[in-house]
Amino acid sequence: MAWIEALQRAIDYMEEHLLEEITVEEIARQANSSPFHFQRTFALLTDISVGEYLRRRRLTLAAGELCSSDARIIDLALKYGYDTPEAFTKAFRRQHGISPSEARKYTGKLKSYSRLGIQVSLKGAEPMQYRVVEQEGFEVIGIKEEYSYANGENLAGIPKLWDRVNQDGTCDFLLSKNNGHVKGLLGVCADQSKIQEKQMDYWVAAAYDGETPDGYLKMEIPASKWAIFEVHGPMPDAMQNVWKQIFTEWFPSSGYQHAGTPELEVYTAGNSAAPDYYSEVWIPVK
Repeated sequence: MAWIEALQRAIDYMEEHLLEEITVEEIARQANSSPFHFQRTFALLTDISVGEYLRRRRLTLAAGELCSSDARIIDLALKYGYDTPEAFTKAFRRQHGISPSEARKYTGKLKSYSRLGIQVSLKGAEPMQYRVVEQEGFEVIGIKEEYSYANGENLAGIPKLWDRVNQDGTCDFLLSKNNGHVKGLLGVCADQSKIQEKQMDYWVAAAYDGETPDGYLKMEIPASKWAIFEVHGPMPDAMQNVWKQIFTEWFPSSGYQHAGTPELEVYTAGNSAAPDYYSEVWIPVK
């Protein structure tokens, strides 16, 4: 329950400061979490980024005030965080499908996004297969891309990265070099916000013991206690479903906390679209 209460505190903080400039760091602090892991958890649970949630809620409130008051559009634009009426109109139209002036004339429909609230419901009918293991540190080779997680850039960019490496031979090469303890192709998520604000690295990699091949990078995965979750089913849905289960069911009741080091998605050889495809999620815990 402490984990759920912490998340609700962060949501309440966002709502209480909707008309202010607030940072992900300030929001995550309410949940006793790092900005990186709060953003990741929030996106997994809601399918939108923190920035998108704030934008939707502000434009929902702006639409209500537009229809119920005589406030000037320029004043509402400034109130809800837009420097110019043009920027406000563009964002308003993107969410509601009509301009602020059309909304004032009651022309067209408006789209409302309600305040998020945590509801505790009975879950667990679908069992989660996992094991906890102690693993020595190991090295991986691969390629990496840097992403900002401030506005969900990582959510859009990572699938495009996988499309590229599956087509250009990178995945086949990495699998051919895979001689480490962990078998399969790895997706490695590493927080870099201590080096650069709101920044993360995502690696497509393989465990490898040897000299780094030309054109590739090497990374050390630290010794960790890992919670390893089985994933059965076609990508990407099966993987996404397990991630949501981990954060909505397992973490709140397990007694474990995220250790803050890189997470792994482990993709085995085979047809990833097959109904019996097997993969894993590795989460460092303490």
